[in-house]
Amino acid sequence: MASNEHRPKTRLSLRSNKTIPYGSMSSEQPDSDASSMQTTSISQRRSYIAVAVLCYINLLNYMDRYTIAGVLSSIQNFFKISDSTSGLLQTVFICSFMFLAPVFGYLGDRYDRKLLMIAGLIVWIGTSLGSSFVSNSHFWVLVLTRALVGTGEASYSTIAPTIIGDLFTGNQRTLMISFFYIFIPVGSGLGYIMGATVANATGDWRWALRISPALGLLGLLLLMFLIPNPPRGASDTQGGATLESTSYIDDIKYLLKNRSFVWSSLGVTAMAFVTGALAFWTPTFLSRAQVTQGLRLPCKEEPCNPLDSYIFGAITVVTGVVGVFLGTFISKKLRDRLPNADPLICAVGMLSSSPCFFIAIILAGTSIPATYTFIAIGETLLSLNWAILADILLESDSRGITDYGLSSFGRCRKSISHRCDLRRSEKH
Repeated sequence: MASNEHRPKTRLSLRSNKTIPYGSMSSEQPDSDASSMQTTSISQRRSYIAVAVLCYINLLNYMDRYTIAGVLSSIQNFFKISDSTSGLLQTVFICSFMFLAPVFGYLGDRYDRKLLMIAGLIVWIGTSLGSSFVSNSHFWVLVLTRALVGTGEASYSTIAPTIIGDLFTGNQRTLMISFFYIFIPVGSGLGYIMGATVANATGDWRWALRISPALGLLGLLLLMFLIPNPPRGASDTQGGATLESTSYIDDIKYLLKNRSFVWSSLGVTAMAFVTGALAFWTPTFLSRAQVTQGLRLPCKEEPCNPLDSYIFGAITVVTGVVGVFLGTFISKKLRDRLPNADPLICAVGMLSSSPCFFIAIILAGTSIPATYTFIAIGETLLSLNWAILADILLESDSRGITDYGLSSFGRCRKSISHRCDLRRSEKH
């Protein structure tokens, strides 16, 4: 047998004699009370506290990610840069996230997950705070620090969902994952609102980048003292699965043969391509649409008018909450009658949102209220997917964090779209 010294080169992968279909969330798992209880000796109270802390940090991650979008016009005026150049801020962030997510997936399957999240959070807090002290002659420094912020977030976003997956099983796990992912749109929306509010109050957009790191220090302390480190695969081993040692290459080969994982990752990539561009450019796009209609003057100096960031942020929060809960509710109602209910809900949500966003773009030149209405409908339809896709990935395979890392790689290919530079708007 191999010595313990060489164990980090392989990981424990779950094998089960049961075959769980990818179609529906936990539809083949027992619904007894035992199946929804925590799977380790960790108390129920501590597990719920852990989920609350993980949700709080997830909220801060997405607040910070879209604070930049909420003050983008002020940043452009400060550095005197074009749309294509300012798009680099999101591109470098997502690229670093994209390439490092599989790395943290590998590390998270072999080393202490809690320590990895703590290290990533420290990097995120330091680089995010550092980015707020950049002068107007050093735009490249802001680009570099945003890339490093992506490094910190990659560790947390890849590992945190698997901690929840190991604390709960069955319907309870689905519910906890829903709560975790609901903070993606909530945090994004609050990022616009908080960024615009702070920039408008202080007259300096850089102060907006200092709020999330300050709140992140609290999250770091909570993570260190309140988050347990459950055994890997704890929830799955309760269902009769066995552990065997596999290499990273074996994990990747297994996942590539898993149709549910491959198609889910491609679906997430397509959805993220849309939401990434929408999230980063919408406040700026709508502000310029109103300039085109003669409803307001163009922003020449900071702080720029924050109204569009407020409205779009509020819409994102509300539609995100409604969409996630609605998607989970529909899934629970249909799972027993329709084996592939989950992927169908995701497909219908994505396909239905497409014409809504197209109509919103067309109407932006004539009616801002109608534009916001169709954006709200489209965002609600897209938000049906967040929790369901996460649960599909948890149920479709048992290769731990590796699948989350590779799924994040696909999800982050949306970054290329962020460099499209709204040339139509520049002409106005």
